[in-house]
Amino acid sequence: MARKIIIDTDPGQDDAVAILLALASPEEIEVLGITAVAGNVPLPLTQKNSRIVCELADRPDVKVFAGCDAPMKRKLHTAEHVHGKTGLNGPVLPDPTMPLQDQHAVDFIIETLRAEPEGTVTLCPLGPLTNIATAFEKAPDIVSRVQEIVLMGGAYFEVGNITPAAEFNIYVDPEAADLVFKSDIPLVVMPLDVTHKVLATRPRIEAIRALDTKVGHAVAEMTDFFERFDVEKYGSLGGPLHDPCVTAYLIRPEIFEGRHINVEIETSSELTLGMTVADWWRVTDRAPNALFIGSADDEAFFDLLTERLGRF
Repeated sequence: MARKIIIDTDPGQDDAVAILLALASPEEIEVLGITAVAGNVPLPLTQKNSRIVCELADRPDVKVFAGCDAPMKRKLHTAEHVHGKTGLNGPVLPDPTMPLQDQHAVDFIIETLRAEPEGTVTLCPLGPLTNIATAFEKAPDIVSRVQEIVLMGGAYFEVGNITPAAEFNIYVDPEAADLVFKSDIPLVVMPLDVTHKVLATRPRIEAIRALDTKVGHAVAEMTDFFERFDVEKYGSLGGPLHDPCVTAYLIRPEIFEGRHINVEIETSSELTLGMTVADWWRVTDRAPNALFIGSADDEAFFDLLTERLGRF
């Protein structure tokens, strides 16, 4: 049976690839809806980009909802310096014609978790955790109904990519992240420690381009644009595909390895705000609350991604 998921996202080129991978995998994944949140770019662009990606996949039937336009307690920080002004810089893609749903994303999350059988819906946040935390705060009864949260965010050995200590998604709304990490819901975390090992090298990008499809060309062009920042910053052989790690885990969890450890979120320090304090070495007696992924079979990941994108 396909796993029922809600994708919570702030597209972002890598978010787009994660959505495409999910929509290409109906045997393993049933996308109940996509909820947009402010993050990489402001909300008007993230909800628009979510619909652009659905139409790229020829899936205008997927319901897209706009959510929170700012963090729970802070001003919004965005990442146009990485993703470009639109968030999807690279390919030239048409504006969406499919409708944006009238319902607020937070209300959709609450309604869906109440309607579906308990323990059957997985939440897949690819951006700041504002929508998820706001839903939990508004409707505490839904927390126990979530099957699992598989998210992209945080770092330990790779420390920070937006500050010296913090990864972007967690830094943008640390209070939301703190609430989610303290929720007692089973968590799987894809931090920079694993995503920086899943690099879109030139041969891998060209293999996707060689699919010679609308989706293949668009993903290759997105990756061409997206990788320039990380290659220059880190001196790596390609840009990391952060968010597709979430979708790939749902399809083939054996690609990834991690540890079940305690992870807490720093919400008050000027120096380390948004840091995911991961007890990787288990040096405290704090109870484990997350499967914190540390490594991946990158060849298997790109084999899966290329095969699934080839289905479009």
